[in-house]
Amino acid sequence: MGSDVILDAHHLKVVFGPHTILRDITFSLRRGSSLALIGPNGSGKSVLLRALLGLIPYTGTVTWAEGVRIGYVPQTLAIDRDLPLTVSEFFAIKNVPHSESVQLLERVGMGGEHRDPEHGRRHVREHIMRQRLGTLSGGQLQRIMVAWSLSDNPDVLLFDEPTSGIDIGGQESIYALLASLKQEQNLTVVLISHDLDVVYQYADDVLCISHRLVCHGPPRETLDSATLKKLYGESVGFPEHTAHHEH
Repeated sequence: MGSDVILDAHHLKVVFGPHTILRDITFSLRRGSSLALIGPNGSGKSVLLRALLGLIPYTGTVTWAEGVRIGYVPQTLAIDRDLPLTVSEFFAIKNVPHSESVQLLERVGMGGEHRDPEHGRRHVREHIMRQRLGTLSGGQLQRIMVAWSLSDNPDVLLFDEPTSGIDIGGQESIYALLASLKQEQNLTVVLISHDLDVVYQYADDVLCISHRLVCHGPPRETLDSATLKKLYGESVGFPEHTAHHEH
């Protein structure tokens, strides 16, 4: 493995009972790069992330660079509004000190001020720390999950559809956050996305999966109409911007 490679996967195969979910997936991931996983629903993208994390059995090889630290952010969690767990208590589960939790919220853009009727203006992050998880918006909760993953000081962040269930404004905010974290901290980012605009804008490389590897490379060189039709089928319509990126 070269010094600029943080992950090598070779001939990865995942089988659940009689069903082969993934077969012959081979790719490498450069340190400090961003990789988008795309493909139809049920094509094995989330399964691939779990295999890379070693959470499910597989055959083939998955080799991470020595000493690499990995953070994982799942899809937006469905949390009961009555769950009696505050953001502060959520971080305490991992024994993250309060002061460090507050700093992490600042890093993910939850700073500024909040007008508290009883106490006047207070920092948003301190206000958020006292909130129950179930009362947060989808965008706020996802930022909390990013901050939670950053508490382990990871080299790599894996995101399973990081903006699922979040409104358009919140989606743009989350992706801008990921881009800034990647640049400022030289993080390696792997994310699942169904939005080709996001892939073109934020990913250095794309991995196209439909139970097997369909394509791998820079989006603007890899994602032409023929490849997308092979991935999603002849009947799928493609956004207008797709044609503008073809070569």
